[in-house]
Amino acid sequence: MMEEKNALVTLRGADIGNGEATVLYGVDLDVAPGDFVYIVGRVGSGKTSLIRTLIAENPLKKGSGEVCGFNLAKIKPRQIPYLRRKIGIVFQDFQLLGDRTVEDNLDFVLRSTRWKGRKEMDARIEEVLDAVGLQTKAHKKPHQLSGGEQQRVAIARALLNRPELIIADEPTGNLDADTADGIMGILKNISAVSGTAVIMVTHNMGLVRKFPGRVLLCQDEQLQPA
Repeated sequence: MMEEKNALVTLRGADIGNGEATVLYGVDLDVAPGDFVYIVGRVGSGKTSLIRTLIAENPLKKGSGEVCGFNLAKIKPRQIPYLRRKIGIVFQDFQLLGDRTVEDNLDFVLRSTRWKGRKEMDARIEEVLDAVGLQTKAHKKPHQLSGGEQQRVAIARALLNRPELIIADEPTGNLDADTADGIMGILKNISAVSGTAVIMVTHNMGLVRKFPGRVLLCQDEQLQPA
């Protein structure tokens, strides 16, 4: 077991809730920089509840937990935005602002997280679009992009604040196989090159086999190695 001080995520004896009900009991989890971790399991097995606990959307019901230096058992509401700045979150349904260009979608996030200098903001937008291969799409609106391109924008958005951890909730769920492979290649490269840890929820075992990582299974109210 790794030393806790080296882990970005540490859960010990954690009970994970979904509203009132406990869906996972006694979870022990360590995620270190550069780790690529899959969370798999049937619908309703606790995958999404675990993710919501890690970003402090759901309270930790029992046990201890730390994510990116924040104690989940003691975190105050005013601290939650600062935790989430250390985490890049990628959703299945992109959640882009449809009336704004790609560049404006990214600029909105930077301004929301209190970036100030225009030169630094423009440079960071250019960097993240380059990382996902969308350098020429900055002035397009989401409806002018393919599903795969929209998900690349979502990944670029998640990278803006140089997160220590990326949490991806079914990021390939709405994409065809070839496009999903491209998205997975981007996530794996980010993890390998920058040392960013990735926790990815997926139902697609084909992707898990094609892009190997550590696989954890939510089953029978437990989180265990698959």
